[in-house]
Amino acid sequence: MILPDFSSRLIAWQKQYGRHHFPWQTDDAYCVWLSEIMLQQTQTVTVAEYYPRFWAAFPTVRDLAAAEQEQVLALWAGLGYYSRARNLHKAARQIVAEFGGTFPQRRTELEKLCGVGRSTAAAIVAFAFRQRETILDGNVKRVLCRVFARDGNPADKHFERQLWLLAESLLPENGDDMPAYTQGLMDLGATVCTRSKPVCEMCPMNDVCQARKEGRIGELPRKKTPLAIKQQTVFWLLLQRDDGAVWLQKRPQKGIWAGLYCLPESDSAKGLAEYAGNFAVQAADWEELPAIWHRLTHRLLEIIPFYVRVPCSERLPEKVTGQWVLPAKLPETGMPKPLQSLLENGLRVTHNICG
Repeated sequence: MILPDFSSRLIAWQKQYGRHHFPWQTDDAYCVWLSEIMLQQTQTVTVAEYYPRFWAAFPTVRDLAAAEQEQVLALWAGLGYYSRARNLHKAARQIVAEFGGTFPQRRTELEKLCGVGRSTAAAIVAFAFRQRETILDGNVKRVLCRVFARDGNPADKHFERQLWLLAESLLPENGDDMPAYTQGLMDLGATVCTRSKPVCEMCPMNDVCQARKEGRIGELPRKKTPLAIKQQTVFWLLLQRDDGAVWLQKRPQKGIWAGLYCLPESDSAKGLAEYAGNFAVQAADWEELPAIWHRLTHRLLEIIPFYVRVPCSERLPEKVTGQWVLPAKLPETGMPKPLQSLLENGLRVTHNICG
């Protein structure tokens, strides 16, 4: 099916019914890039909360490049998928080192940045530089599969290439229309052509949508085969000094919550008890706190935390790595969301001061 007025329909609809209130809706490439990375696998309402704080701390790509990774992770804490934050920081340094602090205006150049794929690069050049490049995220794939009744395995690379070709064929001729067109694709998939309960009567394509005509709205696009979710149990030790400080360790640069600060962790209570021996505390002194369940992409974590007080005077062996962090410093320390929640509910109020 050929639909020559797809872009004009979409642009007109977006201007009248689309979303226009987000702080990142600008032609500043840095702002667009920042928002696009944040919006990956994260709901818009959540990004709308994090974006202003992040941008206030790092208003330019040079500011972000000059920051320490810990500062970046601290402001990202709670958004999840922390590799995005690490790649964002690396890419900022790439832009400064390789492009003189100026965003390249070609999609292929942007794709060289850490964490930037074809769709993200296309969004940047479309919004910031009005380049005729198409995005193809999950929302856009859903719109195309329904409007044009494209049926295929979402994991099949050949089918995905077909969708890229289709998306490219629909681009408006005028580059100045690219911001409205690109935002329209995002808005249509996010607010009208939703995965469940689409609002077809509000869609600018409802009279030409092939899936609607064929009664296949619920069938297209085909769902990906869900991956098996593995359950894993880990044990945390929440050590708190008399002055309220908490013992935290920086996690490795690879793996879950890489680069963030966390509590001492073990996959067994015995391993945790052995570690606790460095602080001269016995398992009998521990208080078991309510278990925490945390869902990762392909894993369900059961976190069993234990709480124990440690005297200020306790000296630690040199082999023990970590640091004491006072309560006032915890909000600016990058840590995973479940630890944030635990500390908000699990810390004991104290008035003692360690000398």
